[in-house]
Amino acid sequence: MSMGPLELLGRLGTQAGIVLMRLLAPLPLPWVRFLGVCLGYVLYAVVLPRRRVVHTNLALCFPALSAAERRALARQTFVYFAQTWLDRSWLWHGPRAVLMQRLRLCGAVHELDGLAPTIVFCPHFYGLDAGVTAVNIHVDRDLTTIYSRQSNALLDSWIKAGRQRFGRLRLFLRSEGVKTHVNALRAGELLYLLPDMDFGRDNTVFVPFFGVQTATLPSIPRFARLGPAKVVPVVPRLTADGYQVEVMPAWENYPTDDLLADTALVNAYLERFIQTMPAQYYWVHKRFKTRPEGEPAVY
Repeated sequence: MSMGPLELLGRLGTQAGIVLMRLLAPLPLPWVRFLGVCLGYVLYAVVLPRRRVVHTNLALCFPALSAAERRALARQTFVYFAQTWLDRSWLWHGPRAVLMQRLRLCGAVHELDGLAPTIVFCPHFYGLDAGVTAVNIHVDRDLTTIYSRQSNALLDSWIKAGRQRFGRLRLFLRSEGVKTHVNALRAGELLYLLPDMDFGRDNTVFVPFFGVQTATLPSIPRFARLGPAKVVPVVPRLTADGYQVEVMPAWENYPTDDLLADTALVNAYLERFIQTMPAQYYWVHKRFKTRPEGEPAVY
């Protein structure tokens, strides 16, 4: 079947972007990060719809900050967004030795050893791909995660190849169902979950997130119960020389018999992580798009 002009332009644009990322991969990290600063300020200035989303999110979650403080935080979050995106150049195309040097896994790393069913809770910080790659290259264990297919087939292939380049990560589509993920978890594969996105009203519960009732997937407590598995948070932090990926101790006495309380606890932990680096969280996402019945839209 022939390709239409818009599809052709999109494919050519994607190919050019991938070539650019390959060219960036061998550059010194400070150069890549400087380009990220420049790109971040440009995105903040021109991508007005997404800038409004960020400002809305920050106003809801940090009402005590002044308008000027939230604007500064929003500009910085665009910079981190751009820097971590350009960092995928060396994450997905750089030599393993460079990644071993720039990706530091620290904290309770022993929680990831062995074959005990283990859920890795990795929130949507901008360095999430650095986080999974750090675990992939530093921990001698297979990983599984849930993947949302990209509408652009070429982009989809590039992202999957980048994430699976070391051969220890399996990507399952969300549509493949719970049984597939539970089987992998029980077989000893780390189940890497990122449940802090708005996936609509289906299969979600409303629990507080920074004091706002937020549609949240209860996947962490559900998988923890089905495993049965321990939950180990992993938090990636962008630093001047790469990423520090901290493994937290496993949660104690989790899950309970209260699914709502267990899901609320996930958001409570997430808030604590965000407070340590608020500009690095994925504020460009419409986290509060789905509202409880009767509540007005916020975006």
